[in-house]
Amino acid sequence: MAKRCEVCGKGPAAGNNVSHAHNTTRRRFLPNLHNVRAVFDGQTRKVKVCSSCLRSGKIKKAA
Repeated sequence: MAKRCEVCGKGPAAGNNVSHAHNTTRRRFLPNLHNVRAVFDGQTRKVKVCSSCLRSGKIKKAA
């Protein structure tokens, strides 16, 4: 299952966990995805959309 927004293409980003002693280990920042029934490419279907696309109105939710 791809953790990628189907509208903007936002995906996982890499970074570090940083402890109080400043030890660093690698981690992933995952996008906040939602499964939504939406009008996408002229038809109603389920798409995985990040919350920023939902808030900005880039996708039209199906009734």
